[in-house]
Amino acid sequence: MREVVSLAVVRLRGSVKKRREVLDTLRMLGLTRVNHCVLLEDTPSYRGMLQKVKDFVTWGEVEPSTVEVLLRKRGELEGGKTLTEDSVKDLGYRSISELARALCEGKSRVKGLKKVFRLHPPRKGLISIKHPFGHGGDLGYRGKAINDLLLRMV
Repeated sequence: MREVVSLAVVRLRGSVKKRREVLDTLRMLGLTRVNHCVLLEDTPSYRGMLQKVKDFVTWGEVEPSTVEVLLRKRGELEGGKTLTEDSVKDLGYRSISELARALCEGKSRVKGLKKVFRLHPPRKGLISIKHPFGHGGDLGYRGKAINDLLLRMV
């Protein structure tokens, strides 16, 4: 059995003068605005979508501790209510940390939890939103370094 890993995807660039198929892919991923983040399962279909929009987003494997911080500070329920320990118990989990582990392992798609995290721009800024991560920029695949970026954006 293959280990399911969650990917965190953050949109870094806007949509002015972009191709229609790129905008459609971003919309399908749920990334309608800059500095929005979604958690996705690591499947071949999502990887293909990420390759199509690699010039507009950054992504990598997210750790449960980072997901827990995201849920505590930026998690929302449907209707715009903040995620709390009591509301997590209503969803069927004992704590936010248990929910974070379930999301990272791909065991759970939680009904009632918004899939988009609205984040701040990163503290100390970005390097470049025109170059890939491997060439000194911020776009594309960044592996475990996504955790550092997310913690700067919460």
